[in-house]
Amino acid sequence: MTPEQIRQAFIDALGQIVPEGDFEHLRPDRPLREQLDIDSYDFLQLVIGLHERLGVDVPEADYQRLATLQGALDYLTAAVQRARA
Repeated sequence: MTPEQIRQAFIDALGQIVPEGDFEHLRPDRPLREQLDIDSYDFLQLVIGLHERLGVDVPEADYQRLATLQGALDYLTAAVQRARA
């Protein structure tokens, strides 16, 4: 899976939670919760959506690594590579 495919899967998962989100203008270094006004339940739904789309389990201890767009993409890229190895 390419980084672009992972990014698209992430954006698709976000789109299920925040359909009106402006994903083209997300700042990679700012918290997603602030940019998209998502709460803890929404975040949990995002984690579930990522599991469904990418087959990646994100342990609760790693949730903070998904706080920003760049952090999430870095984490998911490494997790997908590990899962496919």
